[in-house]
Amino acid sequence: MLKTVLAEWIRKIRHWMLDLDARIDSTLFSAGRGTRELYERYSAFMDRFYVGRWKRWVFIEPLSEAATLGLGGLILLLALAVPAFRETADEDWLKKSDLAVTFLDRYGNPIGSRGIKHNDSIPLEDFPDVLIKATLATEDRRFYDHFGIDIAGTLRALVTNAQAGGVRQGGSSITQQLAKNLFLSNERTIERKINEAFLAIWLETRLTKNEILKLYLDRAYMGGGTFGVDGAAHFYFNKSARDVNLAEAAMLAGLFKAPTKYAPHINLPAARARANVVLDNLVDAGFMTEGQVFGARRNPASVVDRRDENSPNYYLDWAFDEMRKLVDTFPKSYNERVFVVRTAIDMNVQRAAEEAIENQLRQFGRDYHATQAATVVADLDGGVRAMVGGRDYGASQFNRATDAYRQPGSSFKPYVYTTALLNGFTPKSVVVDGPVCIGNWCPQNYGHSYSGPVTLTQALTHSINVIPVKLSIALGGKAPNPAKVGRAKIVEVARRFGIKAPLPDTPSLPIGADEVTVLEHAVAYATFPNRGKAVTPHAILEVRTGAGDLVWRYDRDGPKPRQAIPANIAAEMAEMMSHVVSEGTARRAALDGIPTAGKTGTTNNYRDAWFVGYTGNFTCAVWYGNDDYSPTNRMTGGSLPAQTWHDIMLAAHQGVEIRELPGVGMGTKLPQSPSAALLASHGAAPKLPDIRPPPVLTKRGADVLVRVERMLDDAARAADESAKPTKPVSSTSAAYTESFASALPGVSATASKN
Repeated sequence: MLKTVLAEWIRKIRHWMLDLDARIDSTLFSAGRGTRELYERYSAFMDRFYVGRWKRWVFIEPLSEAATLGLGGLILLLALAVPAFRETADEDWLKKSDLAVTFLDRYGNPIGSRGIKHNDSIPLEDFPDVLIKATLATEDRRFYDHFGIDIAGTLRALVTNAQAGGVRQGGSSITQQLAKNLFLSNERTIERKINEAFLAIWLETRLTKNEILKLYLDRAYMGGGTFGVDGAAHFYFNKSARDVNLAEAAMLAGLFKAPTKYAPHINLPAARARANVVLDNLVDAGFMTEGQVFGARRNPASVVDRRDENSPNYYLDWAFDEMRKLVDTFPKSYNERVFVVRTAIDMNVQRAAEEAIENQLRQFGRDYHATQAATVVADLDGGVRAMVGGRDYGASQFNRATDAYRQPGSSFKPYVYTTALLNGFTPKSVVVDGPVCIGNWCPQNYGHSYSGPVTLTQALTHSINVIPVKLSIALGGKAPNPAKVGRAKIVEVARRFGIKAPLPDTPSLPIGADEVTVLEHAVAYATFPNRGKAVTPHAILEVRTGAGDLVWRYDRDGPKPRQAIPANIAAEMAEMMSHVVSEGTARRAALDGIPTAGKTGTTNNYRDAWFVGYTGNFTCAVWYGNDDYSPTNRMTGGSLPAQTWHDIMLAAHQGVEIRELPGVGMGTKLPQSPSAALLASHGAAPKLPDIRPPPVLTKRGADVLVRVERMLDDAARAADESAKPTKPVSSTSAAYTESFASALPGVSATASKN
């Protein structure tokens, strides 16, 4: 019975599956036949439009290809436009103000400003007609005719530049330049130019031509730390942009192309020559006649003499970058964009550093074939007291102190010796100065000779190259590749000191073949006099709003010192490095009566020459070389770098309480030279320059002022919590110094160098 029922079910399932298969086959056949019929009908319909012979190749095929290429181009344009339009994601892009910072020195004196402080008080119709015409004639004659990109002007610029073999004309319209100023950076890349073009078209759809021109006149950088033609008119001519004449308008219009190069307070002849070009453009564009510009040619613009107002521009650029990063850490709800920032700079030290470098390069630069130098002076908290990023900021704004990576040479060796002391060596440990090779690389000493057994102190004092390489091998112990392991330990110690450069692993790393910056190298050395504590280089001491409210303070909110190495190791290294100055390669750096330590550095083919040293008060690094990496004329770290370091640090210690250098003690008077002794014995001692310390605050007085300032901050904060003030009170550190220094007996209001 069960078998019969089972057989019946199997038969029904089989019939059901056969029926399903038949239905599927029938459906597919019907669908295929229907599709074929539809295709035949479509083909018959399209045959009515068939174009053959010459008409097809003349009309149909080009249109078809154009449609295909157009669709592909449209997709490509959309893909390229996405990054540009992301820049406009902020709906408040037009009202959002850029960062505007007024910088003070460490004692509260203004030293410069950076950023854009918007000034929309002058409507476009109030600008002189000659200023508008000069701008359009020079920057964009077809401004009112194009859609944001001047195709004809761009093609003309390309042809002119190709014929000249270089950049002679710019093809960017005013709208493109405004797009760059509002949304982009100044980097010269194809990506930026593409984004600039899309943003220019986007701006043209959002703003009128007059609004674009007004924004351009208000926000373009005009040199001298000024933005906008009105700010530039006040800075260069001491008048409003409303009142400029034709000659002054031509000079202002000439600044748009290269504001630093043509800034009249830096290079007046170049500025006047550029103004003549603008006058030529006015005539060529048909805006004015030769007779109308003749008076401006004969009587060029005169500018306010600001030669005594030189700002520490390299320092301010770096401080502004630091401020922009700091603002990003503020709460997103914080909308303040105008700040007053007190920095760590000491203008006396800054001027001394600038003069020392300029004097050395003027006297000896040609003989040594050295054209550039950089230096950083910092206190032991990491606050940068002075920075020189190059010989002439007007000629080159590239900051060689912060952005140039150069080989430190033997000045890198203290990190190697520190690593050795951390791993069981002592200053008196003996290592044999003899041949050594790592693979095919065999380091050589400066004189191509060997000294035999020497202590680590002697090796560092005389800058022997072989010893650091042997130490790197010894640090690796019994590892399969001991040199590699040893170099990894050296890099790890350098990182503790604050070296952030890449430091790739190469056999020559122990003798300074990897590159570092002057800034991080200088502040890393502060670890030695700081009893092993590493600090962070910084420019900003405190940040206040324009109304004087304290926002941020380094001693309260900044990174704290970190123990990088034990204090006894730091003291031992300082004692070893003091011999470099007293009897080694850096005798020129010795300071009379001030404990000093440091290390010279000279790289292959004399491309770089360094001296990095420190006292119980400051650390300083000096670098000399050439931007094109060409060799100097046998310049060593013990020559111009050591002498420059001496001159800078001599000025930095004027009026300062000399501190003991851990591991060295207090300084001693240097022995008198034979020539000076001979002159003194004949009663004809040479007349030394009158270097008198300025009136200064004592350390106790400075501490009192800082405590008073903090008490006022706390009191103001408490008052804000209890009752909202009716009128904001400005309270910059300069005001505190002036008011409270006068109230404290025996305390001068003049800035101290402590």
